[in-house]
Amino acid sequence: MTQDLDGVAVQERIQTSFAKQGLMATLGASLVNVAPGFVEIALRPGPAISQQHGFVHAGAVSAIADTAAGYAALTLMPPDTGVLTTEFKINLVAPAAGELILARGKVVKAGRTLTLSQAEVFAVNAGREKLIALLTATLMAIEGREDVTD
Repeated sequence: MTQDLDGVAVQERIQTSFAKQGLMATLGASLVNVAPGFVEIALRPGPAISQQHGFVHAGAVSAIADTAAGYAALTLMPPDTGVLTTEFKINLVAPAAGELILARGKVVKAGRTLTLSQAEVFAVNAGREKLIALLTATLMAIEGREDVTD
């Protein structure tokens, strides 16, 4: 699949791969927006992903942030390439409490083998966004490794 001018092929590639992620399905996360170098993932809070104080668990926040950063990197990689996170650091700056949790991944610097991405995670309440986490990740392009099929 090659990227056409409006990015449809890239969007389909990310959507198809995202649909194969069992963790995203388990969390109830959804892919909201895909563009070259950018991916947005949404998560609806609920008891199944909360921690003991009722906030969305840091593991769930980290998972959508890592996934958004990784898929943002993948949008800029060749079609026959996969992506793996080699490291990430996350700062949790406020409790994950809101009507919706949004992770916005963007590429900082794309390379042939390694890509640096960031993801900002926001809690949305009454249409207002509050930054709750910031993730920085290094992602590796891998060749010859297809997504798992059903």
